[in-house]
Amino acid sequence: MGYSASAWTDFAVAVAGAAAALSGLLFVAVSINLSRILAFPNLPARAGQTLIMLVTPLVVALLVLIPDQRHDLLGVELLAGAALLVPALGWLNRPSTRSVEEDRVGYALSRIAPAVLVVGFLGTAGISLLAMAGGGLYWIAPAVVIAIVAGLGNAWVLLVEIQR
Repeated sequence: MGYSASAWTDFAVAVAGAAAALSGLLFVAVSINLSRILAFPNLPARAGQTLIMLVTPLVVALLVLIPDQRHDLLGVELLAGAALLVPALGWLNRPSTRSVEEDRVGYALSRIAPAVLVVGFLGTAGISLLAMAGGGLYWIAPAVVIAIVAGLGNAWVLLVEIQR
């Protein structure tokens, strides 16, 4: 089951719907607070990371839903996706995007760790699909959960905490 995308269609449909809805809500939250977000030097990067974290599960779900796709092609797509996330998330999480008030541990736990884990799990899923060993698509489940939870946490900051 871990190597057949057809066994994951229900999961992928649920993830695609949830991720699309959350991404849309993020756009609303950012548009409501755009002037406040732009007033803080660290928040535009946080908004960018949040969008990436919420769109990543959507893209992964869409890749899984491609009909009759070979497992090795899906593996390559997941590896390529993980590789594309590295420079984007790396740039958004560069040290200059950390606010002065934000402690290093909080920054690492809220921004760095989720990015590293999502990339790592997606890359592992891709490698596992190519090797047909090690769990296959089961690795996308933690990537999706971490991305959504991290995205929601950042969205909360952009919508509610910014008003304090």
